[in-house]
Amino acid sequence: MKIAVVGIGYVGLANAILLSQHNEVVLLDIDSGKVDAINKGTSPIEELDIQYYLDNIPLCLRATTDPFDAYRGAKYIVVATPTDYDERSSKFNTKIVEEVIGQAVQINPDSCVIIKSTVPAQFTVTMRQQLDFEDIIFSPEFLREGRALYDCLNPSRIILGDKSPKAAAFAHLLLEGAQDKKTPILYTGSTEAESIKLFSNTYLAMRVAFFNELDTYCEMNELDSRQLVEGVCLDPRIGLDYNNPSFGYGGYCLPKDTKQLNGNFAGIPNRLISAIVTANDIRKDHIADAILSRRSSLVGVHRLIMKANSDNFRSSSMLGVIERLKDQGQSLLIYEPTLKVDSILGCPVTHDLADFKRRCDLVVTNRVTSEISDCMNKVYSRDIYGDN
Repeated sequence: MKIAVVGIGYVGLANAILLSQHNEVVLLDIDSGKVDAINKGTSPIEELDIQYYLDNIPLCLRATTDPFDAYRGAKYIVVATPTDYDERSSKFNTKIVEEVIGQAVQINPDSCVIIKSTVPAQFTVTMRQQLDFEDIIFSPEFLREGRALYDCLNPSRIILGDKSPKAAAFAHLLLEGAQDKKTPILYTGSTEAESIKLFSNTYLAMRVAFFNELDTYCEMNELDSRQLVEGVCLDPRIGLDYNNPSFGYGGYCLPKDTKQLNGNFAGIPNRLISAIVTANDIRKDHIADAILSRRSSLVGVHRLIMKANSDNFRSSSMLGVIERLKDQGQSLLIYEPTLKVDSILGCPVTHDLADFKRRCDLVVTNRVTSEISDCMNKVYSRDIYGDN
């Protein structure tokens, strides 16, 4: 079976690899560099599992910049293009997704479109009506950056926002490629599936915000955060996941999804959903104030990325902290080896770790790693576990 996947990002590439174990998969992207990399067997994304599969697992996978090449003959067209949050309109910018779906339906009206991009509630219904095309199905993705392929191969659940035979067939294609064949499959309405995605990520953001506020309480009262976190999380109803304090939730998904859900609550009584967004801003305010209180002449920012084994720092909480420090006139030096520029946000960037540690009076890091273990006497972080 031929399947087209649009978008060589975390979601698109992970799903393409999963599906190409048993199907012919053609990846489509406008970025010729990413297309060339895939066709040479090289991952354009920094993730060890993805490169391992490209190197070692038999896959029927290729990439193209030609939509006709990708769409013609494809039974399913999987859309995994970005939907950034637009602060002005208070909703996702779905323009690219809409254009991709419209083109896919025009080129191949016999296909079934599967939306993996995160979209606002009722988006799928609207697209079906606008295009007069029923075979558009939303299927939310729950992937972590840096572990996208692992999560694809070991999904917590498979959700299809449709109850048709085509939806069932696609769910079983996902299950066929997964390592866990007992993964639960849930068929819902399209708007329910879209809402599941937004509420799931907002719950995770709420959990991050909760433990960050616990940590703020501990820091300001000179208490041991780790003791409180571990004591709270030993309750099995609470559990041990997502409990390591940070500079705030960030990354590509949580900030935009929580804001989108908050926008969806306009006119609906709520306090908690809107408070999650506010709590994250307050946390970054507190972190910046704590750094400024140390009165360092040069503050070193160790890494912008959110997670280990990732090259992505979109909407990183560290970026928000940097902006707050800059507004107060703090001198900064950033160490980020994945950056190929000499400055970002008006701050100089270095790729020389030894020079970075030598020059900075204070090193701030969202996550403590072994490469700064030799200068812990001048490290500021709220990470209580390290290397997580």
